[in-house]
Amino acid sequence: MKKIISLLLCVMMIVGLAACTSAEDKPQLKVALCVAGSLGDQGFYDSANDGLQRLVADYGVIPSVVECKGDASMFQPSLINAAMENDVVIAVGWEFWDGLTEVVPQMPDTKFIYIDNGLQLEGCDNLLSITYKENEASFLAGYIAMKVSKTGVIGVIGGEDSDTINNFIVGYKQGALYANPEGTVLDPLYANTYEDPAVGKDYALSLYGKNADVIFQVADLTGMGVFEAAAEEGKFAIGVDKDQKYINPDVIICSMLKKVGDSIYVTLSKYIENGEFAGGTIWDADMTTGLVDIGYGDDTMPQQVSDELKAEVEELKQKIINGEIVVESTR
Repeated sequence: MKKIISLLLCVMMIVGLAACTSAEDKPQLKVALCVAGSLGDQGFYDSANDGLQRLVADYGVIPSVVECKGDASMFQPSLINAAMENDVVIAVGWEFWDGLTEVVPQMPDTKFIYIDNGLQLEGCDNLLSITYKENEASFLAGYIAMKVSKTGVIGVIGGEDSDTINNFIVGYKQGALYANPEGTVLDPLYANTYEDPAVGKDYALSLYGKNADVIFQVADLTGMGVFEAAAEEGKFAIGVDKDQKYINPDVIICSMLKKVGDSIYVTLSKYIENGEFAGGTIWDADMTTGLVDIGYGDDTMPQQVSDELKAEVEELKQKIINGEIVVESTR
């Protein structure tokens, strides 16, 4: 009996060692994050990088980041280089559309995740596109803006005049007028840059000068200037993509959340754990996913949005989820 037990223990040890060796020998996933703009925007691009860094911490992926800083000449080459050196390439920004159209079919062994645009290529099951119902959460942001406003006049600044940015804006305007049909949403101003806080500040000062007392910024790094203008003028602002209240809790009343990092983390954790990758499809993340929402900072920060108004927002959120409120869209 002792011999049998000893033999079984030996077998178990060998199997265990083989499993450990297999786990150790399994190559780590190499993931490249290509952003059309720059990190440091404390919003869209930083959210994507947060998701990547969580994958590093939890799954040991080997990361790399390429910042194109708005340079069009870098968009396609960055994809090519990243695809040659990595298992997965995450392209963040509409600017990669043409580059992905060319590169994805030529690199079938590389997985691509396209953030914020719905690109499908025939026969290419190595591409997953993720879009978001930012209009739904922007509806809530507009509702809050108008309810908090003392002048009944609010504004919005976009990084550019595009379908994606306008998807935020139509939802914002609809929500504002739902809160107060007699209120005024000033015509949007487009900075035509995502990289210049000075432009964002100038545009915000212009809107505040037209009696707006709340401005929604949808302009990445350019939007940092909106927060500066709000602080100078004693007015309010609304953040975007990440919960940005911490940047200036006295003037940022809330943020419209588009959880890019969470969507990246969820997608790649499934791929790492069981090989599941929904290539060839578009994941349109709506409010039911929790990936679009509203953030108010934390309890240590001043809260300009009352508990009563937060409760109203939760009710509106449920109505959107249930289809009782249909939010307008540009895409």
